[in-house]
Amino acid sequence: MKKALTAALLLALAASPALAVDTDTVAPIDTAITVDHAPHPFNVRDLVMMQRVSDPQLSPDGRYAAFGVRSTDYAANKGVNAIEVLDLSRGGKPMTVVAKGASSPRWAPDGKSLYYVAPSDGVAQLWRMDFAVGKGGLDLAGHTAPVQVSHGALDVQAWKLSPDGKSVLLSYAVFTDCGTLACTKQMQDQRAADKATGTLYKKLFVRHWDTWSDGTRNQLYLGRFDVHGQLPAEPTLLTRGIDGDVPSKPFGDDSEFAYSPDGKTVYFDVRIAGRSEPWSTNFDIYKMPADGSAVPVNLTAENKAWDAYPVPSPDGKTLYYLAMKVPGFEADRFGIMALDLATGAKREIDPHWDRSPGGMDISADGKTLYVTADDEGEHPLFAVDTASGKVRELVGAGSVDGYSLAGSRLLLARNDLKRPSDLYTANVDGKDLRQVTHYNAALLKNAHEGDFEFFTFKGWNNEPVQGYVVKPAGYEPGKKYPVAFIIHGGPQGAMTNSWSYRWNPQTYAGQGFAVVTINFHGSTGYGQKFTDSISGDWGGKPLEDLKLGWQAALSKYSFLDGNRACALGASYGGFMTYWIAGVWNQPWKCLIDHDGVFDARMMYYATEELWFEEHENGGTQYDVPANYEKFDPLAHVKDWRVPMLVIHSAKDFRIPLSQGLGAFTALQRRGIPSEFLTFPDENHWVLKPHNSVLWHDTVNAWLKQWTAAPETQK
Repeated sequence: MKKALTAALLLALAASPALAVDTDTVAPIDTAITVDHAPHPFNVRDLVMMQRVSDPQLSPDGRYAAFGVRSTDYAANKGVNAIEVLDLSRGGKPMTVVAKGASSPRWAPDGKSLYYVAPSDGVAQLWRMDFAVGKGGLDLAGHTAPVQVSHGALDVQAWKLSPDGKSVLLSYAVFTDCGTLACTKQMQDQRAADKATGTLYKKLFVRHWDTWSDGTRNQLYLGRFDVHGQLPAEPTLLTRGIDGDVPSKPFGDDSEFAYSPDGKTVYFDVRIAGRSEPWSTNFDIYKMPADGSAVPVNLTAENKAWDAYPVPSPDGKTLYYLAMKVPGFEADRFGIMALDLATGAKREIDPHWDRSPGGMDISADGKTLYVTADDEGEHPLFAVDTASGKVRELVGAGSVDGYSLAGSRLLLARNDLKRPSDLYTANVDGKDLRQVTHYNAALLKNAHEGDFEFFTFKGWNNEPVQGYVVKPAGYEPGKKYPVAFIIHGGPQGAMTNSWSYRWNPQTYAGQGFAVVTINFHGSTGYGQKFTDSISGDWGGKPLEDLKLGWQAALSKYSFLDGNRACALGASYGGFMTYWIAGVWNQPWKCLIDHDGVFDARMMYYATEELWFEEHENGGTQYDVPANYEKFDPLAHVKDWRVPMLVIHSAKDFRIPLSQGLGAFTALQRRGIPSEFLTFPDENHWVLKPHNSVLWHDTVNAWLKQWTAAPETQK
């Protein structure tokens, strides 16, 4: 599913006049960072200055592509969003139509206007840009000045236009006992002015991801455009009485609510909160009249697991959605469900497809659903026949991280291990795939990367397990190279053929390291049984796979220097790093742990999403304490001996800071060479450009210190 932050959370700049820049790439706003323009191995400075393409949106006629581009203002230590449009019929270069802070572009139904979110006086609002239409199509350079169309006192969190373009669904974070958006704003201002800083909580969540709970809920509103195209400052509340967030926090988006084709009904998913919110994954799908004349009705109450992401059929007779079957398990397989809205009958379309789909859309004739899913190291786009459930891969070999559908054309954002996302077009059958943007091409021409190769070996119980190896940049046959052995997080995740702005293997390859990574039991894309197998066995089967995968890689790739290798990982990968520090430390010259679980018992009481801990350990810590102690890294500190760099950030509420501090204390008390890097302003991820550079420089220095060739060691 989409995991991107909502647009409102990313907006920080004041609105600016529209720009019309005819350029193939939007130049980074600030180049104070030292970027090497001569041929050189890829490095973190290349990484942070790359332009990030996202959110592709086809115009209704399929001719124009609107999308987001994020550049880096390194001096200001932040990303800056812009919206670009490309005329696909003419090729050529994208044109920047809105700069500085604009995101979430969506076409009006007539294809003549573009809506988007951008700040106005520090508040994220909805805007509209109109294009003149001539014989040659839209005049992209001669558009009118943007018009602000929403005027609420709060940030627009997420939004969606109605099929006829006459209304819009808007999500705002509000105090549910307030009757207006203005009331919420007034209460927030009063809190900010209060000299007392204490907050009294009466239930969980107290904090979530990286934010302390402030008592607001994301609620869904409907706003109707007046004759001037303006929305009321106080739209109509639709989710009155719903004790939950629409969309969900912290990463929900507009895929969690939808209009019916006639615009008369609204569908949305929500987890009713109450006191059980931190240990429940019971999302349900509701429907209600778009005019708010009746209360929402639960359509999936019988399923106590996760139901979400409604997609109505074009004829309005069927509602498609995704559903899990295991309550409390966030990594269960999503099945594609079809709900007959007349009879209430439900059926799973794809029960025989052993993958977990997301990012769902439907063809104009209602016969095909489009989804993405992890699949054996790739993340392709698939077509699913709505009648038979037959699944076809349309676009593979890499990762499709966004797509849009209009008529017979697909627009895709696609990347792989050697290339960040660019836009591609294809026919709806996946044929005639063509790259239409070339962001970062000049940078990558000079920043040399390492080639990669997937390999398969017999892992735990002789079952097939996949991994991959990345060669160092500038690889020379016959030469041996030190190794970065990366352990992925999740744990229900995978290291796939995809580009990343965190844990990117090319940043290590550029430093002269070979990279080895293993998609151990518990990884996604290899069937649900394989994914399920890690629960309750964090230090068992996955460790066996890592050991066997390491030996398989050493046997297969002679350029790997097994005597100069370090293991590193984050989140679950951080847990495993702490775990192997005590139970499998023989191969490693050093270890690097980012935001890992050190004390499994305290982790249960300190984290926020309790459903995760309870499912993975078979219950609460007080009911099944032995399950939490079975694979507790803390219990093996006496066997730690390998030098370790510990990294943990203060705003990580998923795995709190005390876990990293505890591990560093253990290392220091044991007299093991160790260092501790912390960021007061980062969460489970390190996102700010300067912090990313510092993170990589610190990690690379630690790797080089402990894997230096014997003749260079002091």
